[in-house]
Amino acid sequence: MIPGLLLVASLIAAQEVAPPAQAPEAKSKKGLQVQMVDDAIALGIAHATLNVQLGHVLRPVTEAAPLRPESGEVLVAPGRAVSAGALASLDAQIRPLAAADVELTFILLGRATGDPEIDALLLDPRYDPSAPNRLGAFRVLDGEGRAFLGAIVGALATRYGPESDVGHVRGWIVGNEVNSHWWWYNLGRASLDEVVRAYEPAVRLVHDVVSTTDPTARVYVSLEHHWNARFAAGGADQSCGGSPLLSAFAERARVGGDFPWHVAFHPYPEDLFDCRFWEDTTAPHDPDAPRVTFRNLDVLTGWLARDGVLWKGQPRRVILSEQGFHCRDDATGPRDQAAAFALAWRNVAALDGIDAFIYHRHVDHAHEGGLRFGLWTREPDSVATAATRRPIWELLRVCDTPDGDAALDAALEAAGIFAD
Repeated sequence: MIPGLLLVASLIAAQEVAPPAQAPEAKSKKGLQVQMVDDAIALGIAHATLNVQLGHVLRPVTEAAPLRPESGEVLVAPGRAVSAGALASLDAQIRPLAAADVELTFILLGRATGDPEIDALLLDPRYDPSAPNRLGAFRVLDGEGRAFLGAIVGALATRYGPESDVGHVRGWIVGNEVNSHWWWYNLGRASLDEVVRAYEPAVRLVHDVVSTTDPTARVYVSLEHHWNARFAAGGADQSCGGSPLLSAFAERARVGGDFPWHVAFHPYPEDLFDCRFWEDTTAPHDPDAPRVTFRNLDVLTGWLARDGVLWKGQPRRVILSEQGFHCRDDATGPRDQAAAFALAWRNVAALDGIDAFIYHRHVDHAHEGGLRFGLWTREPDSVATAATRRPIWELLRVCDTPDGDAALDAALEAAGIFAD
């Protein structure tokens, strides 16, 4: 057996989970899904997330193309290695952000590669190739799948651990928006119980692997904004509410021996094309709320403070790892987008349970269904080439500085929102 896989097997067999060491506090809650590194640093961000499509970081190892350990390559299965090219690409993103003291989080994704051997090892066998975004659940319900996933994550955790000369990645989000699993974590049509039985072992495995190299690492469950309702675009075997999923996940984690999992949440407005979340009707301050948006984040932090959910007597932590505000294509669109950010920032700053607010997107993207979340507009004939800054750019820059309060007040007042 490959040595790295022996380590994974021993971690999976471990019965007792030690409490994590305390991570140093970030300089701010302000974050961004970064496209332009220099611009992100000019904005003074403290957090960034990076998508890592695990199947796409691999290459075949053959007699003609042998393993190159001197380049950082790691064998993760017979004939498959984490490639030097993929590592160089990650290094180029991580190094300047780490040098700027930005807290880094990986979003671990299982996107189908088209290579049947890799996909069979990486993806749950129930993955449906008709899934809209080709994002599948990880294969973790058998030893071969667990060993493969653990070996890839272990290679990344070693390269980007606390002693890395490239940069330290402390956060690890497992999958994406799992309560809308058909679209973002596909294991075919599945019940809530089937989703949790496939997802909890994946989160646990990632925790077990990364915590061996980094006691301060945090591993996150990923949810979108549906809370007691579910995304209604499909059937009940394609999506579920975040609240019932978390309840079932927490129970399964306790049965298996609890461990420190946390939550990466996406509190988009109820209508992604209307940034005025303060008008959301499906996000009341009520535990039974259909959605959790920026209007009622206290519902999420309150749920995580319940006795049956605590870890070592403390609430699970939250990062807001993806959310943005659509800028309507009219005269007041940029004003309302800025006001939405201002009110959201105030709401997040007031909640101790939330560690990061990571904005999406840096620049408008042509393939996002007409949504314009960007801090920057894009060049008309481009996919995401930055054109001009919107007012929200400056507001994000100053929100956590001594000039922030005045700028936030001005943005809110311009949209007719006044403090009580």
